[in-house]
Amino acid sequence: MTRGPKFYSVIAIAALVAVLVVQNTEVVDIRFLFWTVSMSRVLLLPLLFIAGVLVGLVWRRSR
Repeated sequence: MTRGPKFYSVIAIAALVAVLVVQNTEVVDIRFLFWTVSMSRVLLLPLLFIAGVLVGLVWRRSR
């Protein structure tokens, strides 16, 4: 069985995600107006990425 570039790409991305998780385990406080939320940075990063993608999609459709 030969392994192509797709297999090695998945392995590389998985390794990068593992490094991201290990390096960002601390809890951070997010303050917005009157609210304060405490969450792990490893959860915050994908949430902000998804929020940015959604804002970009809405912005693109409104033009």
